[in-house]
Amino acid sequence: MNTQIRKVARIIEPEYVMEGAGVKLRRSIATQTLNYLDPFLLFDHFGSANPEDYVKGFPWHPHRGIETVTYMISGVVNHHDSIGNSGCITAGDVQWMTAGSGIMHEEMPQQAEDELKGFQLWVNLPAKLKMTKPRYQDVLSKTIPEVLRDDGAKIRVIAGKVGEVQGIVTEIYADPTYLDVTVPPNKSFSQPVAKGHNAFAYVFEGVGILGEDAISYPKLVIFGDGDIVKVRTQEAPVRFLLVSGKPLNEPIARYGPFVMNTREEIEQALEDLRNGTFVKK
Repeated sequence: MNTQIRKVARIIEPEYVMEGAGVKLRRSIATQTLNYLDPFLLFDHFGSANPEDYVKGFPWHPHRGIETVTYMISGVVNHHDSIGNSGCITAGDVQWMTAGSGIMHEEMPQQAEDELKGFQLWVNLPAKLKMTKPRYQDVLSKTIPEVLRDDGAKIRVIAGKVGEVQGIVTEIYADPTYLDVTVPPNKSFSQPVAKGHNAFAYVFEGVGILGEDAISYPKLVIFGDGDIVKVRTQEAPVRFLLVSGKPLNEPIARYGPFVMNTREEIEQALEDLRNGTFVKK
């Protein structure tokens, strides 16, 4: 059986956008360049040493029909929501929120001593789960398994599997892989990715050779289909997120924080918001 290495299909330059009450972000998915990479709806990289770029945060706002994944590299984000959850996401922590039928929440970055840095990914839900009950999976950094390979590559396994090591986040419909990978200089990294799943790498530190190209941060690299992703380094190390998931192949209708299958479902979400029935009891 031949193993097919995934080739680089596209390289995306992140675009600066302003979101929330005035947070400066680098956005790679949900732009005119790349609207959607099924099942991934949005990918944002937030990070700055200037508090003015992030302290206004994301005040109270709704979500429906999606899952949001927040992964912190450094700094602190406080959050609370309409179903009684509250707390803070600190360096290395992950929050995987299933908005489902509807949730209201706020995410407020706190001023960092050095730099605030993290990522948010939106994952679509299939039609049959759009109105599922909201839930959180709050994952502390110390509980995320790490794999240190003989060649020095370090992998934090948030979701999916690396060898026999299972990621901490489970029971997600899109069967995702979400890895934080660091490869030292003059080494190579490979990881199986299920054939038919869409996959991307987001390079956020250093330089890696992906396909035939040297990719320096920050870049999002979309892979074509195949069985395995390979990344190698030369004189510089590289750190990147490797994310993959099962495409839904369903129509999408989106309006801000709502992603449904039809315009009628979007209108219903807006009506629920107006009449106070958005958060289901």
